[in-house]
Amino acid sequence: MSHSYPQAGKTPRVAAVIVAAGRGTRAAGAGGPAKQYRPVAGRTVLARTLDAFTSHPRVDCVLTVIHRDDRDLYDESAAGFVGSLLDPVFGGATRQESVRIGLEALAGETPDIVLIHDAARPFVAADLIDRAIEAAEGGAAVPCTPVTDTVSVVDNDIRGETLDRSKLRAVQTPQSFRYADIHAAHQRAASEGRDDFTDDGAVASFAGLDVTVFPGDALNMKLTTPEDFRHAEARLLASLPDIRTGTGFDVHEFCDGDHVWLGGVKIPHDRGVLGHSDADVALHALTDAIFGAIGEGDIGQHFPPSDPQWKGAASVTFLAFAAGKVKERGGIIANVDIAVLSEAPKVGPHRATIKKVIAETLGITEDRVGIKATTMEGRGFIGRREGLCAVATATVRLPV
Repeated sequence: MSHSYPQAGKTPRVAAVIVAAGRGTRAAGAGGPAKQYRPVAGRTVLARTLDAFTSHPRVDCVLTVIHRDDRDLYDESAAGFVGSLLDPVFGGATRQESVRIGLEALAGETPDIVLIHDAARPFVAADLIDRAIEAAEGGAAVPCTPVTDTVSVVDNDIRGETLDRSKLRAVQTPQSFRYADIHAAHQRAASEGRDDFTDDGAVASFAGLDVTVFPGDALNMKLTTPEDFRHAEARLLASLPDIRTGTGFDVHEFCDGDHVWLGGVKIPHDRGVLGHSDADVALHALTDAIFGAIGEGDIGQHFPPSDPQWKGAASVTFLAFAAGKVKERGGIIANVDIAVLSEAPKVGPHRATIKKVIAETLGITEDRVGIKATTMEGRGFIGRREGLCAVATATVRLPV
């Protein structure tokens, strides 16, 4: 088997294959997206993983292997990395096949080293990537952490042999290889009908490569269960100690029409709402709350009603822009809450849909969105059914 490597003094060309073709739904529940597309503290797991590799100065190109049904989800996660990623490829029926497809797609990039990493490990640190690149000089290497628990063989719920944990290690990714060697190893496994390997180090060993180990990282956790996601979110929130709160208020009067927009949802009504955009008081108030939390002025400053391009505009555009400003600061939106004051239409029947729209627009989970409504008991501008208004708060966490 070839053991080609750059000449002495030449910097090796490094590629990364991010394996994101799995269909695991234990984290999100039945009917939810695969775990790599689930948000954690405002960004999807895949986006966080891609960020770690595209921002690393020693990684020259990054290719993602995805499921063919997930292209739209991938595009959303990869939107912030335009120009930093190779076009994704569709994976196969198993992880092993998906990796082989990814390696074949890299052939035109002529990498010397390839790092193979599971998308569900978003906390991969830059120094772990460095260690992986350096370890690849030996041909094949995997990161490992010590096993601290007692490990026993169990058969039919009966405890059997206790294994010597001093000889056991938990294997992580990124696993690193000379590209030509691991590509050939995967081709050999496929040609011999071996499709039962669960990681690439095992494929390398099967093909006769000596697979060395290097220190992994206990924080490089794989997200699998809902509990994993709760721990991950808590960890990210703890890393952003600057907590900001903003408030927003908006009011619009009724006019002739047959619907109103509230929280990004079109609700049938016997009146319309007067406004330059779609006059969504809930989203206008919330957008201002987010701007207020980060000291970015107000909605009128960013989207002036004097500008004709915003005539009839969907207010989710304004909300997404405000969320983007938080992201630019390296922060996350921790919680939002909206109170709508209206005699009619009623918010209750539409609450679930409104929560979903806002959560998706902000990239947060629905349990971080509050939406409620109240009347003015027939009093004042609202009570006379002349219009409606909304009050919103937003809590944002930023790095110091």
